[in-house]
Amino acid sequence: QVQLVESGGGLVQPGGSLRLSCVASGRDFSSGIMGWYRQGPGKQRELVADITSGSSTNYADSVKGRFTISRDKAKNTVFLQMNNLKPEDTGIYYCNAVVRTIYTYQYWGQGTQVTVSS
Repeated sequence: QVQLVESGGGLVQPGGSLRLSCVASGRDFSSGIMGWYRQGPGKQRELVADITSGSSTNYADSVKGRFTISRDKAKNTVFLQMNNLKPEDTGIYYCNAVVRTIYTYQYWGQGTQVTVSS
């Protein structure tokens, strides 16, 4: 069974930082894409950032320059370093992993709450 387990969420003040981690197990995602999505209150789920097997990265415009995604393929782990957090960053952050063979399989973590408030 595939599991994606996130950690690192919490309550921070505006301008603060958090580092999210996601450890995948049950399948090797080293050749696939891993990323982070978030869903704010009353909003749709959106892509925050993702990273390919070759470590190419993609960011939502709203987080460029503030967030950094990275991965450790040997450990099947993806990270999201979040700096200069803003209240609008508040939401549930979900780890996502995709592996593609002849078919594509997509997996999600349970989500971790990030709250940015003074």
